[in-house]
Amino acid sequence: MISAIVYQLTRNLTIEEIKRSGFDTYFVDHTAGIYPVSAAGVPFDAKYFASKGDVITDLTEDLAAEQKARTTYDNILRLTDDPDVRDPIKFLREREIVHFQRFGDALRISQDKMNSKNFYAYNPAFDND
Repeated sequence: MISAIVYQLTRNLTIEEIKRSGFDTYFVDHTAGIYPVSAAGVPFDAKYFASKGDVITDLTEDLAAEQKARTTYDNILRLTDDPDVRDPIKFLREREIVHFQRFGDALRISQDKMNSKNFYAYNPAFDND
């Protein structure tokens, strides 16, 4: 969805608009193609998807990822008043909130099924010490 928004915003830009907006350095490398980078220009990398195989660790990471995405969408909403950008971003933000709630439910269920005195120290399913 984000790529579609970027495409819609950039597909008809003139060279003058590209230069004036500061989009020129991106344009030199990627024309108006979608190349996933952070706002700071750091390219996307699959290393950001982490899995440890420990339910507590992995669900906590999932919770953090949903909150980070929500914060990004909040920041985008602060920067634009274009309804064609805001409406899909608000949808994505709502989706992150629901995902956060579901991961939170899964974490609570997982904790209830474990020895709650030990879940921060180790996974009792693997460690019997």
